[in-house]
Amino acid sequence: MLAALIPAYDPIETLPEYVQALIAQQVFTVIVVVDDGSSHAAQAIFAELKSLAQVVLLKHAINRGKGAALKTGLNYIACECKEVIGVVTIDADGQHLVQDACKVAEALQASPQDLIIGTRSFTEVKVPFRSRFGNVFTRYTFKWILGIKLSDTQSGLRGIPKVLIPSLLMLDANAYEFELDMLIEANRQGFKIKEVPIATVYLDGNVRSSFRPFWDSLRIYFVLLRFTIIALLSALLDYGIFMLTYFLILHNVLFSLICSRIVSVTFNYLNVRHYAFRSEASYISTLPKYLLLALVSGILAYTLIVSFMDFVGWHVVLSKLAAEFIMFVVNFLIQRDFIFRRSRPS
Repeated sequence: MLAALIPAYDPIETLPEYVQALIAQQVFTVIVVVDDGSSHAAQAIFAELKSLAQVVLLKHAINRGKGAALKTGLNYIACECKEVIGVVTIDADGQHLVQDACKVAEALQASPQDLIIGTRSFTEVKVPFRSRFGNVFTRYTFKWILGIKLSDTQSGLRGIPKVLIPSLLMLDANAYEFELDMLIEANRQGFKIKEVPIATVYLDGNVRSSFRPFWDSLRIYFVLLRFTIIALLSALLDYGIFMLTYFLILHNVLFSLICSRIVSVTFNYLNVRHYAFRSEASYISTLPKYLLLALVSGILAYTLIVSFMDFVGWHVVLSKLAAEFIMFVVNFLIQRDFIFRRSRPS
């Protein structure tokens, strides 16, 4: 048994007809609609929805964001719909066809332990530039950060296993970045993410979407770039201490590198573990591997710095920058795939 979840902020006028078409398919036992603080003008739409069989209407007094609306619906389903094995989320702006919602539901029924993504092709119709650019940029950044390839990271048509809901309710995100955080959390916990092709639909250039291109994009990219931000802060700390000890104390590369590494490694480990990879693994499990990585990367960084200075003739400042850039890439990949990777729960 499956539930459908529709977060709605000033939805399209035809949403009641759409929900009636969903009910007619007899795929969902309950359809939860969350009014995310919509305007007074939209209340007639919600009154009509409330009168439909199988529909549960939940309301926010104010607009809290798509992520908050999804979490409200997911919490209701987890608490009140014990027989449900999964949830299909559907946008309220007319972008998801009824047959595609059913297609995602079928995939979730077949694989109730996997996260299903309804994937748009972006080649079938004329796609608004902001949507095309955002999806391409996020797709490639997502591949770099998580190491998995997804064609459509921003699709709102998803099949969510019920066992994943408790973890999603603990996410901090309340706006559009919640959907990207959902992918990161599912991957972190070892859930498979499967894609199902769906139609690409944009009504009137997607003008009915409440997505704010600048601010919501910033929030989404911050979710993806948490590791990079922490790494840059760690690098600045490391670089500053290295230069201070090198120029003010001994002019010794090895001593300066050891001093800078002790401080930056401590800062980086604590922040990357909690904020970037959100690892729940014990310190006993992750710290020895991280310290070994720090030791090996420190030796490699020292070798690279000295090599750049002696064989290429670069100044110590440039040599340090080049070496640390190389080690940033190496360290990230090892931390992502080996140190903070979490296997799928049994």
